[in-house]
Order: sequence, then C-alpha cells, then structure tokens
Amino acid sequence: MRIAHVRERHAPAGAPWRLAAALGPDARTAPIPARWLDLEIARRRLLAADPELAHNEPLFRTPIRTLDDHLASGLRLAALGRLVDGFVPRTDDDAVLEPADLVFGPPILRPPSLRDFYAFEGHVGTLWQRRGGEIPEAWFRLPIFYFSNPSGIRGPGDPVHAPRASTELDFELEVCGIVDTPATDLDPATAEEAIGGYCILNDWSARDLQRDETTVRLGPAKGKDFATTIGPWFVTPDELVDARAPGSTGPALAMRAEVTDARGTCHAIGGGTWAAAQHSFGAMLARASADVRLRPGDLIGSGTVGTGCLLESKDSTLGRYLEPGDTVTLRIERLGELRSPVEARPG
Repeated sequence: MRIAHVRERHAPAGAPWRLAAALGPDARTAPIPARWLDLEIARRRLLAADPELAHNEPLFRTPIRTLDDHLASGLRLAALGRLVDGFVPRTDDDAVLEPADLVFGPPILRPPSLRDFYAFEGHVGTLWQRRGGEIPEAWFRLPIFYFSNPSGIRGPGDPVHAPRASTELDFELEVCGIVDTPATDLDPATAEEAIGGYCILNDWSARDLQRDETTVRLGPAKGKDFATTIGPWFVTPDELVDARAPGSTGPALAMRAEVTDARGTCHAIGGGTWAAAQHSFGAMLARASADVRLRPGDLIGSGTVGTGCLLESKDSTLGRYLEPGDTVTLRIERLGELRSPVEARPG
C-alpha cells in the first residue's frame, strides 16, 4: 500500500490536505500509481453501507483527515488497507483521483522527531579518507545518529534555498522509515515491526556551515536544520519484502540521484543500493528506542548512500555545489521519485 497527502492542483490557497492511497498494482509492478483513492470518501461509503462498523472498528469512528491525525488516534498505517480492500469503484467516481490533477505534500506533516543515522560505509569511509583517517571502530558497532529539525520538513516539489551565509548547498539521498506505534527498548531482531512505511529522504546540507560546526565536535546544527524533504509517499513494508535476501540489512533496491541545471542538462550524480547499509532499520530503531519512548510519527533516516551527495561526487559530475535554477531528483526503486527545485534565498 502507498499512502500520500494530496490536494487538487487548482484548489484554493490553504485547502486542506487529503489522505489518499494508491489504487491498482502495488509498487513491485507499478512504481508510479495510475490512480489514487480519497480515503475519507471510501470510509464514509463503507460506513453508510454498514453503520455497525462505527461500533466494531475504530477506523470508522472519526473522519480521516491526515496521517498525523490517524496515527494520533492510536491506529497504525496498515489499518488504512481496510478502506482500500473494501472500495468498490463507481462510474465517474469522485473518490478516484487522477495523479495529473494532484499536488503531493509531505506524507507526514508534523513528525514529532527526526533522527538521522549514518549507516552506509561507502559514504562514511569516503568522508574519513578525506580527513586523512579511518572509520572509527565504534561506527561498526553502534548505529550513530543526530537529531534534525522536524519543523523544517518539506514535501515533493517544495523549493529549497541555501541558508544565510552558505554557498555550498548539497543534497543527500537517504531512505526514511516512519514509526507508527509507541515503542521502547526494541530488540534489533524485531524492531522493524514498528515501522509503518518507507519513503525517500533528502537531508539537505550547507557544507560550509557544517564544516565549521563540526570542528568543535558537536553538531551538525545550522548546517542541517534548515530543510529536510520527504516523499513522495509512504510504501508499506509488505511491498518491499520480496526484494530482501535473508540476513541482509535492507532490500536490494537501487538508489539514484541526479541534478538538472538551469539550462536543462541532466547530470547523473551517483547512488547505490539500500542493501549496502551496514546497519539495518532494526538495529537503528533498537538504538533510537534505548531507554526512551518512540512515538507514532517519528522519522528515522538511514544516512546517505555511497556517492549519493555532491560532497562525494561533485568533482567528477556537476563540478560545483547547488545553485538557484537547479532541480534535484532522487529515486529509490519502489519508493518513487522525489524532485526539489533550488531557488535563491528570499530577500
């Protein structure tokens, strides 16, 4: 199942997001959904046909507005599958939405927290080599993360600009998981059961600010907290399981990044595969939940896949950091495509 926040492309300013699910084949056979289902309309129809549902199933007791509200009610993401499975289309159905008529928002609007990990050895090793050192032994034992800024969340197509005093804007290609149930002290072997879905994450970075901050061994802070883009939708784990070999840290799904400049020239930057991660999401969640309570809506970033950023790859690809007029496109097999335009800083 794929879940997204959508609104009509020509909706009035300030129109609320609608929660929608992809119709038709799943992500294994149809990476880009052909149609979307308005889940609130589907809920109302099923309830009208059987009013007893409001007594028997919590899903039918309140209107469906956003994924944030759904999780806050105590329901998991997979519960929405009940509405997709029970949907019977009609002629000229107003519950069925065409992608060309839609704008997509962040698949969660107000995540309580965002922990970003550092799980790919290809990326970590390159950075340590540039410093003239080797990856610390602790990295291989411990999934390491930092807290980013959940109020900086952006969605597909939302523009991004470099923060004040920065001229080295970069992107980072990552996988993002969403926690959809309260959890504490998870076991690495079963912790992934707390994840309701996965999406693409772009961990924007101001490399000059980040470089300055990390000299004091604390951070990153202002080099990171100005923007994080997620989307285009959450894909539930059942649509990825067949791509994962037994004992692997993740599915064997390709991750790719490219930048299109203002002249329309497309530059392939780099990428790799999710399965190359040193630490699984189970290991990362176990570390994140140790002695604390994870909440529904918390986001977990994987860290950057090897060569999935300009810091590693610009000299052999784009030749520079990002500039206004560029468009960054990130793709992960089965998770879709996340596109972001770069603009000049306002004012």
